[in-house]
Amino acid sequence: MVTEGYRGRVAPYVDRLSTPFLDWSPNRLSAVALGLSALAGVLAALVRFTTPLLFLPVSLLIFFGGVFDVLDGAVARRSGRSSVRGDFLDHVYDRYADLFVVVGIGFSSFTYPELALFALVSLLLTSYMGTQAQAVGAGRSYGGLLSRSDRLLALSIATFLEFDLSLPWPWAQSAPWSHLHSLGLSFTVLDLAFVYFVVAGQWTALSRAWSVYRKLPEGPQAPPGP
Repeated sequence: MVTEGYRGRVAPYVDRLSTPFLDWSPNRLSAVALGLSALAGVLAALVRFTTPLLFLPVSLLIFFGGVFDVLDGAVARRSGRSSVRGDFLDHVYDRYADLFVVVGIGFSSFTYPELALFALVSLLLTSYMGTQAQAVGAGRSYGGLLSRSDRLLALSIATFLEFDLSLPWPWAQSAPWSHLHSLGLSFTVLDLAFVYFVVAGQWTALSRAWSVYRKLPEGPQAPPGP
């Protein structure tokens, strides 16, 4: 929920940034965001066989994928092309983008695959609870500790730090986790990010579920339409 609090403040800048793309279809912008995320996932997976220097383009691709993910909504609103179908497609693309990035990082050997799996499940549950609230008529839920913009920013920073720490800088050798190797323990920045995703994601999912549950009426469910 860190970045969500700045949504109103950054809205004028997003509108200005979206101006060159007003002739684009919002669905096209969503597809670009998905493509960038998919490429980030592929490059992250290739780190396993090549070099952690690939985390630099991974970080940039995640960041710009998030930018295009924001632009599609701004363009749809400003050009009067908002639609239920477009909103649905955007959510589909977002979930697959999460899948590509997290699975790619999980395959990179820079985090435990089990931890990546738990993080992915937590992210999907977080998004599901937000959209399910909308599906039952309670309105889209953005509450909690972990919005999509939060996790994209966190992943972009974490992958950049992995790139930075792979270089022979003095601070890379003195990183806090480097001293744990002698104890048989080790963890990476991406491990820390995924642990946060698990904890904050579950908290967010449950808090959204409870918030929506309290808003729903206790009476019998209305019969489906003809």
